Amino acid sequence: MSTGKVLLGALAGFAAGAVLGILLAPDKGEETRKKMGKKADDFSDGLKTKLNDVIETVMNKFESVKEEASELVEKGKAEFNKAKKNSDSVMNN
Repeated sequence: MSTGKVLLGALAGFAAGAVLGILLAPDKGEETRKKMGKKADDFSDGLKTKLNDVIETVMNKFESVKEEASELVEKGKAEFNKAKKNSDSVMNN
């Protein structure tokens, strides 16, 4: 199971538990709505933080792969030039 699915499941479970806990609490409607708003804000902030972490991780991986690809291209060019020089010297002899 992917990390994203586990994270999404955990966040959904947390949200459902928080909503049920607030709805079943013996508070007045106004207090319940305030608590639900606070929990929604907390959930939203947590989700934004996790999303930013995922984006940062993906960007770091992308940069790493980009650097590796550039290195491979440079190695390929060097090997091509080396092979070309060898073939030119064979053709001229």
